[in-house]
Amino acid sequence: MISSVLKYFPELSDTQITQFEKLAISFPEWNAKINLVSRKDIDGFQERHLLHSLAIYKAMKFAPESRILDVGTGGGLPGIPLAILMPDVDFILCDSTGKKIMVVNELISELGLTNVRGIHARASDVPGKFDFVISRAVTRLSKFIPWVENKIGKRSINPWPNGILYLKGGDLQAELEELNFPTEVLPIAEWFSEEYFETKAVVYVTL
Repeated sequence: MISSVLKYFPELSDTQITQFEKLAISFPEWNAKINLVSRKDIDGFQERHLLHSLAIYKAMKFAPESRILDVGTGGGLPGIPLAILMPDVDFILCDSTGKKIMVVNELISELGLTNVRGIHARASDVPGKFDFVISRAVTRLSKFIPWVENKIGKRSINPWPNGILYLKGGDLQAELEELNFPTEVLPIAEWFSEEYFETKAVVYVTL
């Protein structure tokens, strides 16, 4: 059922496999009712959504008890797949569309996840500070960073300094030149061999 995920994450526990399998069934069902992701590529859900989300784990495995904020999560991507993979990390998933967060919390309940919750709010209104902000191409980084730069905490428990891990595709040069922060582009094709990932990257921004 989740062969694309198991190809790169063979160490998954039975519980995690079951959770990914449930997600691979439930997400498309919800997507048919509420448009969470483009319906034209839902048939490629494993590769284009699950595996794409998990590229953040390949960039950096968060330390236990890290606090992660997923901004513009939509239907729970990339936050829910990462929460399955890292049960000892705390995730908050926020989105300004209430219907989508309703689905997120239904999925969290269905999967029995206890380390993640969805909040109907803009990033600036989410309480608390976080070690990292994650997101999947909700807008240009020059627009995104002001939304979240005050959400990053000062404690440092991860391999890299706190900041943003942003899933993005295409030619990034012009977009990154707009920024006044240190950035690093990590090509997803270094981890996943599928053609879909040839132009995809995780952009790491240090704040």
